[in-house]
Amino acid sequence: MLARMGPVLLLWLAVCLSGSWAVDKGNFKTCDQSAFCKRQRAMKPGESPYRALLETMELTNTRLTLQLINDNNKVRLLLELYRLQGNITRVKINELKPLKPRYEVPDVLIREPSTEPLSLLSQDENGVVLSLGAESQRVIVSARPFRLDIVEGRDVLMSLNSRGLLGFEHLRMRKDTQADPEAENKEGTDPANPAETAKEEEEKVEDGMWEETFKSHTDSKPSGPSAVSLDFSLPGVEHVYGIPEHADTLKLKTTDSGDPYRLYNLDVFQYELYNPMALYGAVPVMLAHNAQRTMGIFWLNAAETWVDISSNTAGKTVFGKMLDFVQGSSETPQTDVRWISESGIIDVFLMLGPTPRDVFSQYASLTGTQAFPPLASLGYHQCRWNYNDQEDVRSVDAGFDEHDIPYDFIWLDIEHTDGKRYFTWDPHKFASPKEMLQGLLDKKRKMVAIVDPHIKVDTNYKIHNEIRSRGFYVKNKDGGDYEGWCWPGNAGYPDFTRPDMRAWWASQFAYDQYEGSMENLYTWNDMNEPSVFNGPEVTMHKDAMHESWEHRDVHNLYGLYVHRATAEGLVERSGGVERPFVLTRAFFAGSQRYGAVWTGDNAAEWDHLKISIPMCLSLGLVGISFCGADVGGFFKSPSTELLVRWYQTGAYQPFFRAHAHLDTPRREPWLFGPENTALIREAIRQRYTFLPYWYQLFYLAYHTGEPVMRPLWVEYPQDPATFALDDEFLLGRDLLVHPVTEEGARGVTAYLPGKHEVWFDIHTFQKHNGGQNLYIPVTMSSIPVFQRGGSIIPRKLRVRRSSTCMENDPYTLYVALDNQRTAEGELYIDDGHTFNYEKKELIHRKFSFANGVLSSIDLEPNAQFTTKSWVERIIILGASKPSMVTLKTADGENQLEFDFDASMSVLTIRKPGMNAGADWTVTLQ
Repeated sequence: MLARMGPVLLLWLAVCLSGSWAVDKGNFKTCDQSAFCKRQRAMKPGESPYRALLETMELTNTRLTLQLINDNNKVRLLLELYRLQGNITRVKINELKPLKPRYEVPDVLIREPSTEPLSLLSQDENGVVLSLGAESQRVIVSARPFRLDIVEGRDVLMSLNSRGLLGFEHLRMRKDTQADPEAENKEGTDPANPAETAKEEEEKVEDGMWEETFKSHTDSKPSGPSAVSLDFSLPGVEHVYGIPEHADTLKLKTTDSGDPYRLYNLDVFQYELYNPMALYGAVPVMLAHNAQRTMGIFWLNAAETWVDISSNTAGKTVFGKMLDFVQGSSETPQTDVRWISESGIIDVFLMLGPTPRDVFSQYASLTGTQAFPPLASLGYHQCRWNYNDQEDVRSVDAGFDEHDIPYDFIWLDIEHTDGKRYFTWDPHKFASPKEMLQGLLDKKRKMVAIVDPHIKVDTNYKIHNEIRSRGFYVKNKDGGDYEGWCWPGNAGYPDFTRPDMRAWWASQFAYDQYEGSMENLYTWNDMNEPSVFNGPEVTMHKDAMHESWEHRDVHNLYGLYVHRATAEGLVERSGGVERPFVLTRAFFAGSQRYGAVWTGDNAAEWDHLKISIPMCLSLGLVGISFCGADVGGFFKSPSTELLVRWYQTGAYQPFFRAHAHLDTPRREPWLFGPENTALIREAIRQRYTFLPYWYQLFYLAYHTGEPVMRPLWVEYPQDPATFALDDEFLLGRDLLVHPVTEEGARGVTAYLPGKHEVWFDIHTFQKHNGGQNLYIPVTMSSIPVFQRGGSIIPRKLRVRRSSTCMENDPYTLYVALDNQRTAEGELYIDDGHTFNYEKKELIHRKFSFANGVLSSIDLEPNAQFTTKSWVERIIILGASKPSMVTLKTADGENQLEFDFDASMSVLTIRKPGMNAGADWTVTLQ
């Protein structure tokens, strides 16, 4: 087979299999090497050629439209402004009369957003003022130069084009090919105003406008220059977050002295840390936060995008006559952001908060919420490239039982297939896949197998033949099927932007199509940026064609479409009954609706462990809660200390999977000596005890868009000490985690927020006051985790071989009292794997403790579901010793046994025994 692969793939494999290999930054463009970015970045602030033609303004009940004109070339743009429900303002800018349609991103918004009325407050020759309704919010449109400001009371919330960096490269005919040299200019002029034509300037043709070469690859750019850009000013803001995926700090850095942050889905092996290079996914959403307000900017564009960030105290926002005041003092901080995209239109949603939860809700109203995962997918996943054969799978599975370590999923990478033909099994190594899957099913465990979107070009391969015969492959610029090199060798790339292609792909997951598959087989989509080993920047040529659109227009959407089609296939195979689980490497805004993501090809290094925290926090802020990093690092081999610490960290991150490169030594949890096996076992078991809490958090994320794993500032938005923290995090509101991520650490310092709050160490029950930096001595067994006073967290302490085996096991309630001696929490239960919760087949309880009474109240009285689980123990932290404890249920009252630890103020109520779905009260007297 290797002889047929060709030199390009063999070189790539040599690179991939080299454990010492690091990213070659020369394979990926800088802004200076990306012609459109270089052109747009060369624009000078304060020289905007755009003015608003106020006489063209039209205001209806749902939108304002207004023409803008570029006084340098007389090309007109159309501005559309909408006030949307939920305190969102939408701004669209397109050419008034484009030479041909420009790409507008479909399928990302879950519906056409609902609008609310706009009303005109005032108008003169300088501009117009519109009411946004809520809390005296106004939009001020200034005419010369064009500028848009959003104001609340006397505060400027956000300004657009305040630095004059709006750029819009209009589509045009190439000068040396068009029949009428004046055609492009006539398109943008007003025929009623011949003076405009006379004033037009000849536009400069720069390198890279009509053709661009990077290394050995030439981009033909048949549509010529088409970039769009716009600047946003955020007065009073010093902290901005989001725009994943980057291996960088949670708080985004200024980019004045280097490249902008890049959003362009790329296959980057062993990426470098702390730089703005593009990685596997792109979510063009930025959050801005200060102690008074949280806001968001959603730039809906799927082309290559660069984001510049600057922060200074010069050039503060002023409005002149129209606002009748000068904004702030000279010390007021301000962050300026500029978005630059290669093609498409400007379509931006300004999410005005004002709270973090409001912004999450606003973004969720546009792109949807995190898919509610099957409960088992929140357990532990065991993976490597590759488990060799069915006997290897059986042996690893047995090893977990032998060492009393729970797990839910074992994974198969690309070597399980017949010659990298996806939807197949190696006929020698995996000759009886159903037998293998049944063996796992008998233990209530599951498997994930990889299905990548590059298809081996092989006339003996059914999948390839069907895609080719249906015309479903992406085309090259000359109209033939686009082909590139990937794991199978020469490969075609299905056009997932086509609904008919996605429907066909989904149909291939049916049990009668995907031979050897069963209901406990789930899917992993890798390499879906898409990865093309011999393509420019290891991806698809931008002039490849998706029907009538160039790949440059849709690039960042490709991975989302692969993820979507796969998830829909898993749903369809069960007749719409079962929830899917699909992991993706590439993603975009809206990918949260289809499953989980991970941070890609990391390395077994301490800094890669540390960076997993801000990377997942950044994803959670923009809707993608189901995030994790390869435990232990994909490349290289971790020390035992690093491996243990990574398990301890991963156990408290949403997606918990160990994974390793083909070339690394085996690292199943029991291969590092009994002491380390015990430490890893304990970390994984802690994960399983908290599964009820994880499941409840994902149910909340599904309903609200709130992140599962969140930065401290989300819950403590007025505490500046939290704004840049990214070495600790919250799970929901109630668990604070500060993993040990330093080699040889003997202690960590955790910031416990909330001046009037208390926090309890979950291991020792030690009580600590909030609003302090707490030094915590650590040993190798330490995982610093704290439960917030005022919370109630249900746990299952009887850990079994998989989550499904624990379905009917009892709960222990951990009641952590606040300074007012109150607490509350929730419990969510359903069948764990179907969509029946949508039909109210669920249990959702609220626990409250006040005045010495703990009660369970039904939050869904119309729901229908029963559970065999019961409450076997209640542990109250920060308690006083009662004289008597009484349980009251529908069956009557009875006294309960209890123990009280006076030294720690911990009350343990034993064997209350009530059903987890019932109404009850426990009274302390």
